[in-house]
Amino acid sequence: MRSLRTCIAALAFVVAVTSAAAKVQATRPETVGPRFKAIAFDSFVLFNPDSVVPEVDRVFPGKGRDFTNLWRTRQFEYAWLRSITDRYVDFFAITDDALVYTAEAMKLELTPDNRRFLLNAYLHLTPWPDTVDALGRLKQSGLRVITISNFNPMMLRSNAENAGLTGFFDLLVSTDLIHTYKPDPRAYRLGMDQLHLAKQDILFVAFGGWDAAGAKSFGYPTFWVNRFNLPFEKLSIRPDQTSTNLDGLLNFVLSSSPAH
Repeated sequence: MRSLRTCIAALAFVVAVTSAAAKVQATRPETVGPRFKAIAFDSFVLFNPDSVVPEVDRVFPGKGRDFTNLWRTRQFEYAWLRSITDRYVDFFAITDDALVYTAEAMKLELTPDNRRFLLNAYLHLTPWPDTVDALGRLKQSGLRVITISNFNPMMLRSNAENAGLTGFFDLLVSTDLIHTYKPDPRAYRLGMDQLHLAKQDILFVAFGGWDAAGAKSFGYPTFWVNRFNLPFEKLSIRPDQTSTNLDGLLNFVLSSSPAH
């Protein structure tokens, strides 16, 4: 009888310990991983377009800021106009056209040598200070990392290679593949087509407010890295989250909930 009572007591003890362990396990949070399966960057999120300013100042002393602002504005205006009117040329050609226009608008003489020099600046853009660390952490998390950029393939490859960043990317995707520019919905669809993933699995990361609005309108989860702390575009649509640097992006991607 004592042996039976001992066995019953032992069994009760095992059940109690097992039950307690199960309760402890149930209260532990699940391991947190990235919310998404892939992340798609616009190039200027990673490369500072203002790294062109000192190059312009070398050619046109004291004109660097104003010249660069007009040049960049005209780049995107030409991209949008060419998309709308179906008169495609690649983004390096657009950059050249915008450069010539800017020099003429500012009544500055642009020699052939200076024209080549300034165009070359767009092949050697400087990464933002937080770019390398952020890309490393995203890759380490298991995310697939791509671009969806209006830059043509040469511009994407040259900037990535010169900055030593090619190893961080799974794909350098250019809208040149389909001869259009963001915010054309076909441009954003390239991410899904190249990665073979659904919209909700790809986070699009924009540099421009207009690009964030375009990606969100397309249906991507969207993060705006608002480097210049600009107001939201008045387009009745906003990104899912925003910050002025890539730290905010990392918090959003890596500290939220497991990937679906």
